[in-house]
Amino acid sequence: MLLNNARMRSKVIASAAGTLLALSALAGCSAAPAPVSQAEPTKIDAAQAGGFLKELGLEGLDAKAAIDRLDRLPVEQRPAGFTASVQPSQLVIADTAGRTTSLPMPEDQFYLSAAPYVNQTHSCHFHSLTTCLGELSGENVQVKALNADTGEVLVDRTIQSFDNGFLGLWVPRGINVELTFSYEGKTASSTVSTAGSEDATCLTELRLV
Repeated sequence: MLLNNARMRSKVIASAAGTLLALSALAGCSAAPAPVSQAEPTKIDAAQAGGFLKELGLEGLDAKAAIDRLDRLPVEQRPAGFTASVQPSQLVIADTAGRTTSLPMPEDQFYLSAAPYVNQTHSCHFHSLTTCLGELSGENVQVKALNADTGEVLVDRTIQSFDNGFLGLWVPRGINVELTFSYEGKTASSTVSTAGSEDATCLTELRLV
């Protein structure tokens, strides 16, 4: 009997630990295509989408404007009641009740959110505008972006990172982009695709050395 009770306690502890791990994962960046939500998702239809976005303070905004507003928010002002996941073809918005809607991304532009780092980073695939945090907050970073196939310069300037530690770049869709970030004598480089429906929008494996 004592052995059975011990086994039962072990199972309860393991189950609780698993639940806590799952909840902690929801607080981080979106590492998969599915939107983050604490409840079973319910798709909001087109007729209700306007009211839903108004509730969230995003009334009248297209995907580009919503991304710009949310990525620029001071961290302390970021909303806790919903997530906004930047995916190649859409911005997926989900509240904690499980309601979801999406805004189409520009047909000719792709959003890359990059977080160069010196000491610490996190795994990420689709940038979460309300939860992702990078190491370099409010820092000036020299950014150079080239069309890797043609050599065309897309970006070549110093950009101040947002309060969340990310740099937001709108680049052409359907190409390979060669990126170089420079900060305090250190650099990080990467080449990424903007052509695929599952290509990353969140770049965090950018160690400055």
